[in-house]
Amino acid sequence: MLARQRQSAILDRVRTAGGVRVGELAAAFGVSDMTIRRDLETLHDRGLLAKVHGGATVTGAGSTDEPGFRAKSVRQLPEKEAIAARAAGLVRPGAAVALSAGTTTAALARRLVDVPGLTVVTNSLPAVEILHAGGRSDQTVILTGGVRTPSDALVGPLAVTAIRSLHLDLLFLGVHGISERAGFTTPNLMEAETDRALVAAADRLVVLADHTKWGTVGISSIVPLSSAHVLVSDDRLTPEARRLLSDEVGELMIVPAGPGRATDGGTTG
Repeated sequence: MLARQRQSAILDRVRTAGGVRVGELAAAFGVSDMTIRRDLETLHDRGLLAKVHGGATVTGAGSTDEPGFRAKSVRQLPEKEAIAARAAGLVRPGAAVALSAGTTTAALARRLVDVPGLTVVTNSLPAVEILHAGGRSDQTVILTGGVRTPSDALVGPLAVTAIRSLHLDLLFLGVHGISERAGFTTPNLMEAETDRALVAAADRLVVLADHTKWGTVGISSIVPLSSAHVLVSDDRLTPEARRLLSDEVGELMIVPAGPGRATDGGTTG
C-alpha cells in the first residue's frame, strides 16, 4: 500500500472512531510504529487530524471537547460490552451502587436490570431510562437532579448536594481520559465535581474505560489513578499502559475486546 493510500485509510478510521492508537494502526497496516508516526505527522501538518500522545484524534478534539452521548455510543462497541459484562459480575443482589454518566456505564445498566433488590443512583439519563424500562419491581432507581451536559449527564450543585447525603457500596465511573500525570479526567468542569462527589459517597471505585481512553486528557481531573480500587479495560490496551496502570490502581482487569480475541490472563495488579 502506498503512503498516500495508507494515510487516507488512517483518516477514515479517525473520522469513524474519533481516535486511533499508533499500535493499532501499525498492526492493521503491517508497518512499523515509526511509519505510522510519520503518517500521523503528515496528516497533522495538513490540519486533517490532531496528534495526541500515542495516537491521533479528530481535529479540534481538545481538552474541553465533549462529544454527545449519541456520537460516543457507536464507538468501540465490542470493547464497551465486554467491559460492562465483567463489571456486572462485581454487583451483588441488594447492593447500593452508583453509575456515572457515559456510554460504558449505560451498557452496564442493561446488564443490571435483572439483579434483585438493587438500589442504583445515577446522574445518567440514558442509564435511568434503561433501568426504568427493563428493571425489576424490587429495584430502586434514583436520578440526581442537575444541569444536562452533551453526554447526557446531570451535573452541578443540585447533583452534588443530592449525592453527598448518600452512602454507596460501589461506584462505576466512566471517564473521558486516563493519563499518568492527570489521572482520570473529563472535559466538563461541573461533571468532574459531580464525579468526585460520587467517588466520595462510595466504598469502592470501579472505573470502566476502553483502551482509547489511555493518553487522552480532559481539562479537569476527577481523581488520581491510585483512587481506583478496580479498573476494567480491554485487551487492546498497550503493554506499556498495562504496566503503569497495574502499579497505580488496586486491580487491573483486562477483558477480551471481542469474539476470538486473545487475552493475557484477565487480571493483573
